Amino acid sequence: MRNKIIILCILMVGVLTFHAQADPVVGDKYKEAVSFMQGNDLYESSVMKFFSRMRDYAYGNWASFIYDAQGLACIFMLIFFSIKSYEMMSGDKNLEIMPLLRPFGLMMVIMWWGVFVRVIAYPTELVANKSQAMFESQITVVNNMRYERAGLMIQVSDELLKMQASTEIAEKEADETNKGVGKQIVENVKGFFADNIYNPIVEMRIRMQTAIQLFVTQMIELLGLWILRICVYIVFMLQIIYGTILVILGPFSVAVSVLPAFRDAFTTWIARFVSVNLYVGVAYLILYVVGMLQEYTMGIEIDKYNSLLGGANTMEKLAWFAGNGLLSFGLVIVTFLVGAIAITTVPSISTWIISTSGITSASSTAARTGSQVARIASKGLLK
Repeated sequence: MRNKIIILCILMVGVLTFHAQADPVVGDKYKEAVSFMQGNDLYESSVMKFFSRMRDYAYGNWASFIYDAQGLACIFMLIFFSIKSYEMMSGDKNLEIMPLLRPFGLMMVIMWWGVFVRVIAYPTELVANKSQAMFESQITVVNNMRYERAGLMIQVSDELLKMQASTEIAEKEADETNKGVGKQIVENVKGFFADNIYNPIVEMRIRMQTAIQLFVTQMIELLGLWILRICVYIVFMLQIIYGTILVILGPFSVAVSVLPAFRDAFTTWIARFVSVNLYVGVAYLILYVVGMLQEYTMGIEIDKYNSLLGGANTMEKLAWFAGNGLLSFGLVIVTFLVGAIAITTVPSISTWIISTSGITSASSTAARTGSQVARIASKGLLK
């Protein structure tokens, strides 16, 4: 019974080995697997399109509180004219026409709020569209290199498998070459057993070791990629939330600015709105620069993988690489973490261009949170 179980296990290992060799996930199949598991693009094009559609949500739903703001503006106009009339009647102020026209201008802004918001947002949309075009051209190159690198990685893992299997089998044969001639018949039988049963088992075991190395490598890279995506998505989501709130509740700032005590509320709103809309353009510019860094590091790793597959001293380099523990050189993983930290600076850079108050603390808190997440993750990778 025990012998039957051993033979059955050997047959099962042989079948698994045959299927693993007959249908390896390499080339285009492996690229499809990477695209399915990690996303078709570095930043998931479907999610980026969702953010693009959501940025237009506020422009189509700006009128939620517009009538309330108009009624509030009318009340504040009556208060404003009452104060000005009393000052003129008491002789404290002379008759001035232009200050009396300001409330009417603000009321016109509220009445044409949708058009006004579009006009204010137009320059920032030009910046966003230009930087997005630069980013899309760069990310196309990065994605192509990412798939090429993935295919080379699996080829290197196969070469490592062959090298380690041949080395172990050769070592086993070398240990048995010094045996007596009288045992030649037995050795022939053992050689047949080694070629047909033992060698596939050894190859299967080494294939499992290589698969574990590849799995650990992919998990670390996927963790770095997730951190990068989380930070990018947080920045774009913050822009959508801040922009939507500013557009929908902005008429109240205009209405309040009718009163002299809140005269700067309208100009402050404009500065905040422009600053928030710049998030998109600044974010795409940062992602474009990070994409150039990713292209450079992926090019370096692709060259190194090619040298492992067909360069000089291939066996020696494969031995070095096998002792690394990972099937990656680490450069691409580092660029993911660098990009995650860089994208969290978008709110700060935007407020450098258009100085604002109030929103700076909220955006800086979000940036600090993203930086802490990236820092904790990088410490985890180093450990």
